Amino acid sequence: MKRVRVLVANRPRLMRELVMATISDQPDIELVGEVADDGDLTEMVEQVQPDVLILAMDEPERRLGHCGFLLGRYPQMRILALAPEQNTGIFYWAIVDIRTKPLESSEAGILNAVRERPVLVGAARN
Repeated sequence: MKRVRVLVANRPRLMRELVMATISDQPDIELVGEVADDGDLTEMVEQVQPDVLILAMDEPERRLGHCGFLLGRYPQMRILALAPEQNTGIFYWAIVDIRTKPLESSEAGILNAVRERPVLVGAARN
C-alpha cells in the first residue's frame, strides 16, 4: 500500500505539532517534513514532493497566495489549509486536462483564439 506523503507547514508551532501528532500514527500516512518559515515552503515542497501540504490560513474567504503558485508548479499535490481560529479548513487541488474549442476558420477566428486567455490551473479565480 502506497502511503500518502504529507508536509506540514503550519504556524504557529503548537498548531503544527498538533497536526503532526494527529497524522503521525496513521499507518497509511507518512510525515515527510515540516516547515516553520513560509520562506522555506517552496524549497521544501521541491525537496520532498509531498502528496498533501497542510498549512495555516488566516482568512478562509480568501485563497492563500501559495496555492496558485504551488498547484501550478505541482498539480499532483493537494493542499489542506486550516484556519483554527475560525474552526474551518479548505481543501485545494488542481485537475490538469486538455481542453478543446472549435476554431472559426477566418482571420477573426484566428485573432480571437490568439487573444483568448484560458484559465490556467492554479490561476486566481476571485
